[in-house]
Amino acid sequence: MTLGDIIKEYRKNQHLSMDAFSEKSGISKAYISLLEKNKHPKTGKAIAPSIQCIKQAADGMNMDFNTLFSMIDGDVSLKEDNTNDKSQFTSRDERDITSDLNSIMEKLKSGEDGPASFEGEAIPEADQELFAGQLELMLRRLKAINKEKYNPHKKK
Repeated sequence: MTLGDIIKEYRKNQHLSMDAFSEKSGISKAYISLLEKNKHPKTGKAIAPSIQCIKQAADGMNMDFNTLFSMIDGDVSLKEDNTNDKSQFTSRDERDITSDLNSIMEKLKSGEDGPASFEGEAIPEADQELFAGQLELMLRRLKAINKEKYNPHKKK
């Protein structure tokens, strides 16, 4: 079983959205989505969670780290996790990202700029959560790119 499978099963049993589990564990919704799909969108390779990510997931599920670690398939290669690394962002950056994400999602849900649909069909709540996770990932990447591009010499 992958970490994503375990998280997905836990969320299903506890009736938790990705957003709720994200708040409980400290893992971003975007990364939870990647873990559950177990496929990196660019490379197509399996996601290899860091020790820190597994620890956060264990804490979020009120589970012992060793118990969770033993449940994960043995062929998982562990590596440094940069996708969930928030240390490059200041608290102001985090507030900006959260604010932008909440604003965009509120507009999507309220229909302020038109109905949220794809090919004429309303977007289901579960897909909106996946969209929010991907949007958060894009906002984080954009923030990092902009910090490097417009403030290359500023201490991060």
